[in-house]
Amino acid sequence: MDPLCFLSALIFLPALGALILVAFPSKAVDAMRMFTVAITVLVFAMTLNLWLGAGSFDSSIATIQPVAEGVSKPWIPDWNIHYRLGYDGISLPLVVLTGFVCVLAALASWSINKLHKGYFMLFLLLETGMLGTFLALDFFLFYVFWEVMLLPMYFLIGIWGGPRREYAAIKFFLYTLAGSVLMLIAMLMFYFGSGREFSLIKLAELAQDGHTFDYTTQVIAFVLLFIGFAIKVPSFPFHTWLPDAHVEAPTPISMILAGVLLKMGGYGILRIAFPLCPLGAQAAAYTLVGIGVFSIIYGAFAALAQTDFKRLVAYSSVSHMGYVVLGMAVWKINEHNGTDFWLQGMSGAMFQMIAHGVSSAGMFFMVGVIYDRVHHRNLNEFGGLANRMPLYSGLAAGIFFAGLGLPGLCGFIGEVAVVISTWNFSPLLAIIAASGVILTAAYILWTLQRVYLGAEYKGPHSEEIDHMPFNAREAFVAFTLLITAIVLGVYPAIVFDAMNPTLQGLVDSLQKAAPADAATAVTQALQ
Repeated sequence: MDPLCFLSALIFLPALGALILVAFPSKAVDAMRMFTVAITVLVFAMTLNLWLGAGSFDSSIATIQPVAEGVSKPWIPDWNIHYRLGYDGISLPLVVLTGFVCVLAALASWSINKLHKGYFMLFLLLETGMLGTFLALDFFLFYVFWEVMLLPMYFLIGIWGGPRREYAAIKFFLYTLAGSVLMLIAMLMFYFGSGREFSLIKLAELAQDGHTFDYTTQVIAFVLLFIGFAIKVPSFPFHTWLPDAHVEAPTPISMILAGVLLKMGGYGILRIAFPLCPLGAQAAAYTLVGIGVFSIIYGAFAALAQTDFKRLVAYSSVSHMGYVVLGMAVWKINEHNGTDFWLQGMSGAMFQMIAHGVSSAGMFFMVGVIYDRVHHRNLNEFGGLANRMPLYSGLAAGIFFAGLGLPGLCGFIGEVAVVISTWNFSPLLAIIAASGVILTAAYILWTLQRVYLGAEYKGPHSEEIDHMPFNAREAFVAFTLLITAIVLGVYPAIVFDAMNPTLQGLVDSLQKAAPADAATAVTQALQ
């Protein structure tokens, strides 16, 4: 199949599925569930074919595939806007992660108990928006897909969420919309500054010389882009929408929100903010490192203070995603081995995004399993679940240990790579970042003790635990997540081999574009 057709089919197959769902009778709930699962499985199979199929992704190539600038067709010729798609070692692992998490989230959607047709249609439209964002190589097209994600998620939280769903949905909408406006301003700066160019590849090439987009332009644009993407990451102080959105969102939507949507912020920084603003990125390196370290510690302490099971997991995401920002920002190229450590930081950040996508989706799923039975999330009112639900408790412990960063599980690899790379930047900051692991162990172990050990829970709805045993569908989702966490922890090369050539190319291009220090950049810009 023509690459453009295949990528388009991958993106829009869920949207087509949503359109087909219109014809389903409203009472055919089981049919709609199975149809949605079938669509997500087919999409996931297509992402695997894109990665592992014959003639598909070549991990030794650092540039965009299937050709140097992707495949494209004119879309709005008068504005020089193209329908341009492609993938590389940065985007493809996230495309596969999207397909994987959506399959499991669809299987977790049996708990949805109203307006099923609307829910599954919005669910599939959301998947289209996420896939399109990762595969778009035109800035305008990227922006369109970015906005496509906004409305389905708003309604999925606002209609099927918890008691404060309207508040959480509006807060999510306003924060994301504010970031989108900042991104739009930066996009227009590049468009008019480049002579009406939207191609992300060509814009990155123009940014390399430091003249088409001067130092001031790059700094301003980087600030706008970083704030827009940091809201999605989420980094302190742009994170406050996240706990409310997670707490009120239904379980499968929390899985997607933590497993995929947060990664779009990190992806945007790597795909757009860094390549288009190398001078601005280097000037902001110390600020970004500070934000990353503070997010790690702040998120961990905030998680320790929570009594709501889901809110605890939400704040843990703030802490874990702090490693992503930190790893991308440890830019120190004035030493002979600086770029090697920066590449390690980049690789650790990318791996952390994949690992967190697995472990956080798993933690939210396990919280949802017990919430469906006892209808509360108060950590102080649980206890002894290991005696009543031993299989569930064992799987939950394994998934939470993956989030903790236990060696042999996925959470360990990215964090240790980021901490090692940070040591070359600042030993003190590396020590502070590493202490986040201790805090993470504290709130994870304390949570496991309160929920699964001790005296048995005898509160309201406790009988539902016995009336609703851990079923095969739930066990399949949990086993899949745990096995994936183990595979990534034991054999991380499956991800590193795919992304490192592209990340090496990105580091080399940024090193070439940016002088050794920001002061030199200012001097060159003024010459």
